[in-house]
Amino acid sequence: MHTHRADLPDFIEKTITPFHACVLGLQRLRMPVIACAHGALAGGGFSLAMACDFVVAARSARFVVAYPKLGAPADGGLSFFMFHKLGSSRGLEALTTGSPFTAEQALQIGLVNRVVPPTEVNGHAQAQAKKLAAKPLSSLIETKRLMKGGQSKALIERMGEEGQSFRRMLTEPAAREAFGAFMEKRKPDFTKI
Repeated sequence: MHTHRADLPDFIEKTITPFHACVLGLQRLRMPVIACAHGALAGGGFSLAMACDFVVAARSARFVVAYPKLGAPADGGLSFFMFHKLGSSRGLEALTTGSPFTAEQALQIGLVNRVVPPTEVNGHAQAQAKKLAAKPLSSLIETKRLMKGGQSKALIERMGEEGQSFRRMLTEPAAREAFGAFMEKRKPDFTKI
């Protein structure tokens, strides 16, 4: 993004569209999807994890809403997922403060399903996948359809709004300052705007 800062809205357009298609693809899969969360999941990585049906997180995992530091709103459907998982008040707080969540905090508030030692994340996810695979396929598909029914259209609309807002905000002076400060690893100075 830093390399393309002169034409950032055009660059964002070229990257957001396929990213949003990936998020929507995860949601549209008929079978439940299990994410393995290691390390820091920031911005788009956080969105991808939230697009999955189950999240197994390492105790060392951190979930970071990076967008406030960029002076931009969320993308990748994160505003949709945070609303549905946390409600409007807690979701808004998470998206505007950018405060990170530890894996344990994410478990307590319902962002992840399990927290395990880092060396056990993949094994736990594979064991969960085997349990799911032992169930009748039609039952899994129908259960996911019932749980997620109608969300695709709302998610598509929200990601469209997020993309427009993200591109528009990156042309604002405050966002340019926040983005520059983020890339230069300094505190933004909004007094010079």
